[in-house]
Amino acid sequence: MILIVDDELDLREILRDAFQDEGFAVEVACDGAEAMQRLARLPKPVAVILDIVMPIMDGNEVWSAMQRDPELAGVPVIVTTSDPSRAPRNVPVVRKPLDLDALIDRVKALQGA
Repeated sequence: MILIVDDELDLREILRDAFQDEGFAVEVACDGAEAMQRLARLPKPVAVILDIVMPIMDGNEVWSAMQRDPELAGVPVIVTTSDPSRAPRNVPVVRKPLDLDALIDRVKALQGA
């Protein structure tokens, strides 16, 4: 299962459909607070695809909260943003506008790791 966290509804739907077409189970969240709720109750995901700029709780706050939780600290995160300088250090970034194939390949590589 992968968790897609983005406040843009259209992008969440496109990503959900694309990853489901690739055989992934997918959960989505519209902001960081919802993402943390899902992470608390769902099985540990293969990866979290995380937007940085979101309302309520931004991507950096989600990433920091995940790093403080021993159960979530090892979950791979891929940041999606138009400004990679905003991403946490040493976290893979796929720049927006997204190259969907590159993002899918990156998640598949994590699955094999």
